[in-house]
Amino acid sequence: MKKEFVRHSLALIILLVVTILIKRWFGLSYWPFVAGAIVGTILPDLDHFLYLYLNPQELTSQRSLYMSQKGQFLATLRLLAETRSERKNLIFHTLIFMAIFLVLTVFVLTSSASIFGRGLVLAFYLHLSLDALIDLKETGSLENWFKNFPGSIARDKLGFLVLANLILVFLLAVL
Repeated sequence: MKKEFVRHSLALIILLVVTILIKRWFGLSYWPFVAGAIVGTILPDLDHFLYLYLNPQELTSQRSLYMSQKGQFLATLRLLAETRSERKNLIFHTLIFMAIFLVLTVFVLTSSASIFGRGLVLAFYLHLSLDALIDLKETGSLENWFKNFPGSIARDKLGFLVLANLILVFLLAVL
């Protein structure tokens, strides 16, 4: 759990620093960008909680509900972090959702004046891209990400796909 928190926090800090330096957003009037980025980093993890409530028959769902009823919230989060690869049908962690969210991200970045929304969509997309990288590194595939996807990508091209998404986040951030 700590490892994942550190990874996402470090990636967020890098995104914020790069964006703030390149765009020269040094004033306090840009704090909504940082606030949106923090919210955007947290939101993709809600996918795991959605899964628990949509699949109450699974053992992890039952264990986490029992632990949270006992007030063991940190232990529940630890359990969810340890069993994250067991959840195969997440809503946000799919290639189709990422493609749809990329379109939404570009729309928000090009059409909205909200810097809170800008930070939110960039951090959300960064979090998803980083989760894909972690899954690829730990499992050697993105099988869960391709659920309900009509095609497939060769295994040797997956690393390029993930890297391209990470680079795309930073390119979108400096637009």
